[in-house]
Formats: sequence, C-alpha cells, structure tokens
Amino acid sequence: MRIKRSLFLLLLCSLALLADPAMADDPKTITEKVKDMEAHKGYFDFYWDKKEGKIWLKVDKLDQEFLFLNWLAAGLGSNDVGLDRGQGGDNRVVKFVRVGPKVLLQQPNYTYRAISDNADERASVEQAFASSILWGFKVEAEDDKAVLIDLTDFLLHDWHGVSQRLKALGEGSYSVDASRSAVYTPMCKNFPENTELEATVTFKGQATGAQVPTVTPSSEAITLRLHHSFVKLPDDQYKPRTFDPRGGFWPLEVYDYASPIESSLIKRYIYRHRLEKKDPSAAMSEAVEPIIYYVDRGAPEPIRSALIEGASWWNQAFEAAGYKDAFQVKVLPADADPLDVRYNLIQWVHRSTRGWSYGNPIVDPRTGEIIKGHVSLGSLRVRQDFLIATGLLSPFEADGSMPETMTEMALARLRQLSAHEVGHTLGIAHNFAASTIDRASVMDYPQPYITISGDSLDFSQAYDTGIGAWDKVTIAFGYQDFPEGKDEDSELRAMLSKAFAEGMRFISDADARPRGSAHPDAHLWDNGKNAADELRRMLAVRELALKNFSEKAIRPGEPMSNMEEVLAPIYFFHRYQLEACSKVIGGLRYNYGIRGDGQAAPQIVSAEAQKKALEAMLESIKPERLSLSEDILKLLPPKAYGYDRGRESFKSRTGLTFDAVSAAETAASMTFSLLLHPQRCARIVEQQGRNSSQQNFSDYLKTIREAVWDGNESKGIAAVVKERIQTVQVLSLMQLATNSQTSPEVSSRTITELRAISNLISLKAKGTKNASESHLRYISDLIDLFLKSKNFPEPPAALSAPDGSPIGMGCDW
Repeated sequence: MRIKRSLFLLLLCSLALLADPAMADDPKTITEKVKDMEAHKGYFDFYWDKKEGKIWLKVDKLDQEFLFLNWLAAGLGSNDVGLDRGQGGDNRVVKFVRVGPKVLLQQPNYTYRAISDNADERASVEQAFASSILWGFKVEAEDDKAVLIDLTDFLLHDWHGVSQRLKALGEGSYSVDASRSAVYTPMCKNFPENTELEATVTFKGQATGAQVPTVTPSSEAITLRLHHSFVKLPDDQYKPRTFDPRGGFWPLEVYDYASPIESSLIKRYIYRHRLEKKDPSAAMSEAVEPIIYYVDRGAPEPIRSALIEGASWWNQAFEAAGYKDAFQVKVLPADADPLDVRYNLIQWVHRSTRGWSYGNPIVDPRTGEIIKGHVSLGSLRVRQDFLIATGLLSPFEADGSMPETMTEMALARLRQLSAHEVGHTLGIAHNFAASTIDRASVMDYPQPYITISGDSLDFSQAYDTGIGAWDKVTIAFGYQDFPEGKDEDSELRAMLSKAFAEGMRFISDADARPRGSAHPDAHLWDNGKNAADELRRMLAVRELALKNFSEKAIRPGEPMSNMEEVLAPIYFFHRYQLEACSKVIGGLRYNYGIRGDGQAAPQIVSAEAQKKALEAMLESIKPERLSLSEDILKLLPPKAYGYDRGRESFKSRTGLTFDAVSAAETAASMTFSLLLHPQRCARIVEQQGRNSSQQNFSDYLKTIREAVWDGNESKGIAAVVKERIQTVQVLSLMQLATNSQTSPEVSSRTITELRAISNLISLKAKGTKNASESHLRYISDLIDLFLKSKNFPEPPAALSAPDGSPIGMGCDW
C-alpha cells in the first residue's frame, strides 16, 4: 500500500512538470538558458532571443557603478517640439543590486555626498538622502559570478520623457503602446567600454497641437527609436578642477557634507575632458592621450570639410596652452561605430524645419569628467545663411548662374558652428560679450557681418575664420597643466586677472537671453563694439539690400510668390541688433567679479550712451524706413497653387495677399516691445533716482512720443504705415501700464504719457478733414476707454515676425 502511494505521488510530480514547461525546462545556468540565442559580447554581455523578441542581459558587475544614458536615435523631426535625432537625456550613475530573487537598478544620490576617506561619514550622508530604484528585474538564471535578467520591458520604457514633453507643449496625451513596440536589433551593439541597446517605441494618443500632424504619417501613432547606453565609468585618477564663475566653463554643483564648518557646503567643479601632458614641466608637450573628434560620414561634401576645418580651430587654443597636436579632428573610420563611447562624434542631423544644434557631452556626474563629446548639427541651418545671402544679393541671372558668395558664406557659418558646438562638448559655456571685443570667442552667437563697399555689399568678413582670444583663455583655464610646486588655484586666478586686464569680458546666458536684461555688452546675434552705431550701420545695409532687391532673388522657373520668404530675413535684418541696442538703455555694465580680483564695480551706462541708443532705435520705426517700395510690392503676388504660407512667411491681415502695412506693424512692435519692457523701464526710473544726470523716464516717453507723432507728413503707403506705428505705440503703452511685472512708478508715469498723447491728438484733430481723422478718433477713443476702465481694451494682437532665431547657430545643454 505504501509502495502504491509513493508511485502515485511520483506520477503527480511528473504530471506537474509536464503541465508547467517553465519548471521542466528552467535551466540551472546562464549557459543553458542562452544556448540558442544570439550572443553579443562586450561591457555587459547580452543575448537576442529571436523567438521571444527579448533582450537578455548578463549582469556580472553587481554593486559596480556605471553610467546609464538615454538618447533619441530616431526623432520626431520638429524643431518646435524638440525631440530630435541624437538628442541626449540624463546622465545617471547606477548599479545593479541583487536582493534574493530580484535585481534592482539603483541610482545613488550624488548631489548630496561626503567627499571623505571616512566610510562612516560617507554612509551617514547616503542614508540621509533618498536614492532611486529605477527598475526591478527577476533573476532568470545564474552562475557563480553573474545573473541573467530580461531587459526588454526596461528598453521599451519612456526614459527620454517623450510623453511628458508632448503633453507639456500641448501636443497631446501619449503613452507607450507595447503592442506596437519592439527591440531594434540593428542598433543593439556591444563594445569594450559600453553596451548599446535600442528599441522602436510607439506612442499612442490623439494630437491636440499643430506640430505632430506635420511630421508624422499618422498623428495617433508616433514611432520613435529610444537608445540606451550602459557606459563604463572612468577610473579614479582624474582630478576635478574647481569652478570659477569668470572662467567660461559650466559648473557641476554638489553638496559636500564633509566640508569643514568654515568652508562652503557647496562644491563646484568644471566639466572637461581628461588631458595630461607627457611632460608637465615643458612649455610645449604632446598629450598622454589626445582628444580626437570624428565627423559623421553621412555629412556630404563640401559640408564635411567645413565641419572638420571649423572643429579643428580648437587646436589653436590647445597649442596656446602648451599642447602639441592634443586636439584632432578626423572622418569617422569605416570600421568604427558612432555609438562606441571611445569616439567623440560630430553628427549631421536632418529635420523638417531648421532648429538648434547641440553639444551634448557624456559626463561622469561624480567628477565632471567628460567621457565622450557628442555634437548634433542641424542640416537646415546652413540653408538659412544661404537664404540671407540670397536676399541681400538678389544674385540669380536669367540663365540660373550665380556667384559663389552665398555658398562661401554658408560654409563659413558651418565652420563657426562646428567650432561652437564642439566647444560645448569641451565644457565651455556661451560668452555673449565676445562680439563687442573683436569676435573674441566662437562661443558667441554671430550675426553675419556684411559691410557696404561703394554701391555693393561686401561678404568678406561675414564670419570669423579661427579661434578667438577668449577661447584660448578658457582652454588654458580648463586644461592647462601646471608643473610640480605650482599652486593650481593661484595660477588660474592669475591667468584670468591677466585676461581681464587686457580687456576680455565673459557674460553668459542668464545675463544675455532675457529681452529685458541689462548688460550693454551681452547680446545674441549681434556685432560691433557700440550697439547703437552697429544698429545704424545695419539699417544702412538693410536699405541698400532692399534698394537692390529684385526678381533675381529667386531662381528662374520658381514661382514669384517665393520672393516673400527671401524678403523676410532682409526686411527684418536688424531685428537682433535692435535687441542689443535696447540693452544700453537702462543698462548696467558688470562682471562676474570675485572679492580681491580688482575688476570694476557695476556701472550705470552713461546718459549720453543711453540717449544715443534711444535715437538709433527710433530710427528703426520711421514710416519711410518700414514702407516697402512699389517696385518690391509688385514682386509679391499671393501664393502660387501648390505653395503655402509657412513659418518663414510674413503674417498678414489681408487674406491671401501680401500685407505691407502689417509687415511694418510687426517691425514696429519689435522696437516698442524692447523700448517699453517693464524691467528696462523700471531701471530707467531707478537710475535717475540714484543719479539725477541720468535720463528721466517721463522725458524718455516724451522723446518716443515726439518721434512717433512728429508733424512731418508722410505720403502714399508710408502714411498708412505711420498710422499703424502710432497705434502700436499706444497699445504698447497700455500693455506696459497694465503688465503685472510693471513697477508702480513706471505704471503711473505711463498713464500720464497716455493722457499727453490724448491731448496731442485733440490738437491734431482740430480742423482735420482727411483720412487720418478716423485714425485719430480711434486712438482717442482707445485711450479714453483705457483711462476710464484701467483695463486693456484688447485690440488685435500684433502679428509676430517670421522665425529668425536660430539664424544659424545655437545649443541647449
């Protein structure tokens, strides 16, 4: 009876094994589990299970930290949304931790740490601040030194934040659809120091914005490719360099709880590549290991050569710092893979519209060491420079021939752009004051510098042709080796003091980008030592270009309606210099000074310079300047069949036809939005309070009023343009008075100015029996309504200008 019972139990166990194949076939070792899979050996060995469509990862580095990166391998193609091919995501230090049958991917918290040899001190900080468990895996097989996990669901996760970005931009609510997503095996590769894995991920949802439908075949399904990198971290022989706000590098900021009480808790280091001289004591030495950048083989000629030449400029700076051939640029070898972390890459990226380029380095978040430089250059940017040159020259002959000037200018811009973006991957920040000191840095945003030679435009100085003086200072600050016995911090401070004594200046993004910012030397897309003089010069270039503008601005056989897109960058040619000039008004010149460095204290821009800037800006809104000639207007028919208005076109209130008056309105709105910026106006009031010789804000408004409402009679289209300019000025004053950011002092004086305009109109209206009578009554009624209700009367909003920035360059890191 006992024997029968034992046999019965054995039969039950056998049936259970047959019923559960997983139990029957579950291998005891990794080798058995992956024996029929495609193996990829490298940093982390992984296996492709074709039958199940899965990636299996062999984790043989438990509790060892590495870098986890995410990228967009195939993007959306819309600059407005910004989900571009080659766009990098977060740099995360992570490690695999085993807990029983699970493997957890943990991200330690390196923002808060104790930089100490005391293990207990380090542990106290680790335990005080949360870490993050990014994912949990089941151990599927193991051996003595490794475990095997299924990585597939991890790869299909939205690590790049695509859904979040689309929602934030109002483009729709999208989520990952696993049924339409899969591993993308062609780009799953392994290398000695990095493992690269990729997935085709489909986001399902409904588009609610304007951009997604323009770049997807079906807006309910956005299919992108998300790339994931597991990268080996550098060894501990790298020495971080302390950040200095004057040095031109980006800061890595950490909280060090091992700092003595008398020291700052916050420590800042710069981002940079590891570079060492073979002989630190030598004035000129080769590097132990040079920095080499490789250009995408997909970039066509002559673009590829321009990218190589521009990026190579940086070797000039490294030579000035005492390195021989320490920075090199080559074409990516045919047998090399751009995903290999050992290759710094300059990548050529295509989009549906022109957009920003990027310098995205892969960095060690613990120290700031740059592991790999990754540059993405938008292919359409070069075409914008070609378009600007075309509009300035009107070059196309009847046989289609043209001078080489436009191509030369576009390639010159590409060289500068290549140098600029590579600069970011060397750790260097923008210097937006460089344009005022003889183009001292490729890290500024350059407007093409076009000059007048007789009756012609000269393009010979359009863009710079090499590295700048400030760039040499930054490379020396970040990469200079110092012989034994030299104090690094003292040497670096002396280096910067010498540069500033020679007239160098460094002002970066936060002080230059806001339209209301105050620094008179910090601008984007500008030129010249004096912003007001440069604005007048650019207005003269614009005037000559418009005088010569003709049907030769398009190729033979093109629709005449294409003239509008060529005209736009010429009509608004001065738009960025306007912004530069406006910063002189209410301006404050300052530096990122530190105690004891001897730099000048902040100084208010002189009343004379502010007055000069105001006069130059008022030149930009003269009706005759903003009115297009009848010869040009006859060149601008409505859009030809099959051609539509786009983002590069003028905005219109006249339907299908070109709207010459609204073009002037848009240009005038640019000027008034800068002149009447709440922050700028508040500074004018404050500066006059501090120094009675500075301009009075009420007088400032009066000067603008007199320029806009002068008694000079305009004729033809200029008369209508003048009325529109006056309307824009009054509406801008109302916006200033009611803006929540406007100070009470500015608001009160602005309301008084509106009353003054109302009184002026009353005088002008007496005896008026012409077409301007209705205009004057309209303005008078607007002001009366505003003064009675103190509410903005909500007239039609000003039309925006066609896209301008980026006119050829930019970054976002």
